[in-house]
Amino acid sequence: MPDSQLSVASESDSVQLTADGVLRIAVATEKAGNSLDRDCFNRGTEALLKVARGEIKAGAVLLLGTGANFCAGGNVRSFAAAPDRPVFLSGLAGDFHEFVKALVGANLPVVGAIQGWAAGAGMSLVTHCDVAIGGTATKLRPAYVGIGLTPDGGLTWSLPRVVGAARARDIILTNRILGATEALEIGLLSRVVEDEHVLATAEAAAADLVAGPWRTLAATRALLSDSPTATLAEQLDAEARSISALSGVPEGIEGVDAFIGKRSPDYSGLNGN
Repeated sequence: MPDSQLSVASESDSVQLTADGVLRIAVATEKAGNSLDRDCFNRGTEALLKVARGEIKAGAVLLLGTGANFCAGGNVRSFAAAPDRPVFLSGLAGDFHEFVKALVGANLPVVGAIQGWAAGAGMSLVTHCDVAIGGTATKLRPAYVGIGLTPDGGLTWSLPRVVGAARARDIILTNRILGATEALEIGLLSRVVEDEHVLATAEAAAADLVAGPWRTLAATRALLSDSPTATLAEQLDAEARSISALSGVPEGIEGVDAFIGKRSPDYSGLNGN
């Protein structure tokens, strides 16, 4: 079970570690129109780094916004108000990118509750989700070109890998809006449900993940992450090493034994250890 070494507890906190091991991170709040919240994602970075160091135990990450939208992009008013815009944007992008790197570095399955708008930085975050749950009214837009800026959050790296190079260039350069149906068809969203069920569906997906074998999920995610830069031969070798190693650890042993015993595997006493 997860360690309690996370200095958050109340429902209003932007970062929470649930009893079953879901690390919930709110990337945007109702203030400033559901724009990306620097304090929130900085706290998320701290928590994710603790996971990577083994100081807290989590089996999945749930990204969400606490208002009507997942994340409507950066707070453009704060850009405009900065006395030195280049310095301000450099610092903000630097902090945001530390969050993205920590999100990837923790090697946990990432679930996104993508309600309402996911624009700018919000769209970038969607591309880093393993399971992105949208609603029928969900909309995505790069938004950067619309304010004369270039993307951040890894969008120019991740979007081509999700939807293909030609489609990514079209989406980013023309700054067009993607509805839920198109986003699902091209792989930006994993599932689309009724708008009022987005958060509950994402929470259920995260709960299903943490009920599974954490070490196996992390190893599988690592294989998927490494595959774009590996040759087939390299990937086959990596898969062989991974399946062999996991067959000798408690998760793999329990999974195989449960299958032979015609019962459901129980990983509850193994995860986080």
